[in-house]
Amino acid sequence: MEQKFDVVIIGGGIVGLATAYQLSKEFKNLSIAVIEKEKILGEHQTGHNSGVLHSGLYYTPGSKKAILCLEGKEEMVAFVKEHNIPHDICGKVIVATEEKELKNLEKIYQNGVANKVPGIEKIDAKRIKEIEPYCTGVAGIWVPSAGIINYKDVSNKLGELIEKANTKNKIFLGEKCENISEKNEISYITTNKKTIEAKVVIACAGLHCDRIAKKDHLNPGMKIVPFRGDYYELSEKGKKKVRNLIYPVPDPDFPFLGVHFTRMIDGSVECGPNAVFSFKREGYTRTAFNLRDTIESLTFRGTWILLKKHWRQALQEYRRAFSKKMFLKSLQKLIPDLTMEDIQPARAGVRAQALDSNGQMIADFKIEFKNKHVHVLNAPSPAATASLSIGRHIVAEIKRNNLLS
Repeated sequence: MEQKFDVVIIGGGIVGLATAYQLSKEFKNLSIAVIEKEKILGEHQTGHNSGVLHSGLYYTPGSKKAILCLEGKEEMVAFVKEHNIPHDICGKVIVATEEKELKNLEKIYQNGVANKVPGIEKIDAKRIKEIEPYCTGVAGIWVPSAGIINYKDVSNKLGELIEKANTKNKIFLGEKCENISEKNEISYITTNKKTIEAKVVIACAGLHCDRIAKKDHLNPGMKIVPFRGDYYELSEKGKKKVRNLIYPVPDPDFPFLGVHFTRMIDGSVECGPNAVFSFKREGYTRTAFNLRDTIESLTFRGTWILLKKHWRQALQEYRRAFSKKMFLKSLQKLIPDLTMEDIQPARAGVRAQALDSNGQMIADFKIEFKNKHVHVLNAPSPAATASLSIGRHIVAEIKRNNLLS
């Protein structure tokens, strides 16, 4: 069975859906298909992230991340208000627990100023206590524009609006992209169920974006190396010790933010994640394993260069993944009163980390064009926050390059 669409989007996570939504707004008569290999939308990175509406504080000034996060957060807030999706702009505090962290705290603050993050301010130990009474620190940054949301709720609403925008628009669930080919300027996407014909293809495949690029005969110039993040959840007694969002000052020598506290939109409080090499791209348990994923990661030169550079931190993270006591100790740096009874194991997520062959983590969003095909090759956090602006950016590039003419 063959079907024809103007645009086919591979991937039903929040970036793919936001792109389809922006296309449906810009081109009212365009027929759009979204294909998603799972039976529900937003099943992987979208549904396993921390649910934070990021403020744009950490990202290099002038980068796509900085620009699109700031724009996207405002656009996301407007979207969820319009569609009555639960959210809360509750603010977050970044806390230095030791004097030696003050220099890096200042760098983060200046970065936020350069990115024009609204309302950020330096705060002292007393103000930290006013915001988060159980948290202890020597200084901090108050970020009032940060918030919380459930991105699966957003994804489901986007899917609904895409299909409402045009009766020709379709979302196909349970369909995996198996091949991409081109003939006479027409593209053919073969799934496990059918072949779909399209004028333009947009791949937003997250954890599998490099593999989809190769199916399209595009050298992505990177490889996805998965990193799992384990979470604990605070008990009823424990969650009284956290009001909203509490973050540490990240270690400048380690490319992750460190374990933090996040009040979720349902009222629960998660703490984490750690960051450990994952032996499976979609592995949400500590012992998850996939032979193909493992071989691809461990035969990639960049993986070993990265692990060699950060082996001490990597070993510490892996030990902490199997030790509740070590995890608690990390959390106690921010909330000393936390006890073993206050935390209980919860879910995990997997970050699609793009690495180049020199072991460098690709910091910025990476979007490549090949003829009339678009590939989103690196969209880690804050991609969910920025998803609507990422979609708008892709639509603008499609228009600029006349891909739909």
